[in-house]
Amino acid sequence: MALHSTAFCFTGVVSLPRNSVCFSQRTVRASAFSCPPLSSISRSNVQGKAFAGDALLDTKESSLVVCFGEMLIDFVPTTSGLSLAEAPAFKKAAGGAPANVAVGIARLGGSSAFIGKVGEDEFGYMLADILKENNVNSEGMRFDPGARTALAFVTLRGDGEREFMFYRNPSADMLLQEAELDFDLIRKAKILHYGSISLITEPCKSAHIAAAKAAKDAGVVLSYDPNLRLPLWPSAKSAREGILSIWETADVIKISEEEISFLTEGEDPYDENVVRKLYHPNLKLLLVTEGPDGCRYYTKEFSGRVKGMKVDAVDTTGAGDAFVAGILSQLAVDLSLLQMTASTIAEKHSKRNRKKCKRITASRY
Repeated sequence: MALHSTAFCFTGVVSLPRNSVCFSQRTVRASAFSCPPLSSISRSNVQGKAFAGDALLDTKESSLVVCFGEMLIDFVPTTSGLSLAEAPAFKKAAGGAPANVAVGIARLGGSSAFIGKVGEDEFGYMLADILKENNVNSEGMRFDPGARTALAFVTLRGDGEREFMFYRNPSADMLLQEAELDFDLIRKAKILHYGSISLITEPCKSAHIAAAKAAKDAGVVLSYDPNLRLPLWPSAKSAREGILSIWETADVIKISEEEISFLTEGEDPYDENVVRKLYHPNLKLLLVTEGPDGCRYYTKEFSGRVKGMKVDAVDTTGAGDAFVAGILSQLAVDLSLLQMTASTIAEKHSKRNRKKCKRITASRY
């Protein structure tokens, strides 16, 4: 039976139930993500202000993950394996990597918030409703009356892999300003998560840098998924420089093997020495995802690999975001995991095994 590739994380890291994490639910057995009626949104007093109403849920500040960046509409072909021109029809679904992560964390029972900007249009209202429906705090979300919500058309190949065509020059997410940031929300987070798309143009770039600085100064852990989308950058060189410009401020970085090759200008992503070049002195955890093959993890002291689960890939859109949501939902509860050493991990495993043996022995008598 086919399993949606965005609905799980790799065994050994965190196990998620089927269809529990993917923000844009698109499987061969499940219907598309259903959206609440637009009439449920209060459309008054939204110009440049936070989304008000029931979406402002109580925040469990001790484990809050704030996700900063883009939120958009994906248009996905109803038939896989065709070009955009050949597709007979498209389904709309919520997207945007930071928003995907926020929803994934909330669905896992964690506390998450989203900071970003959408257009004051029908799609913007729809996206705000989806955050509300999924219990994501949208206090930091802004509406722009003069710009449209970003759109992306997604090509699905027969193997589930995809390509993107974006419509966003400029879109509302690119126009978020530093003055519109909710710094109180940022400072009370346990983790601030972001990508690189918000670094491409001003004024969003300055807002991104200001948000990360405020979080760092407040002792918030910074999580970074470069999420390379090369067509959005002016050039490959500007993409590489932009992604690396904030590299050394992050505490946790998730990267794919393709992104390693890109950032190292063609070096072997499976060479440990190449990967270690990307490990900066202040980094606590580097995660390298390898699609169906699982992932590798690196700390200052040790590294390892976790194998992937065997599935029939239907649509890989959001798979990396689901992975990040699983990781951050666990770290937000217990940041001491980032300070673990090889010896403490071995000690924990040893204690767990001793407890297990005691339970087995007790059950026999």
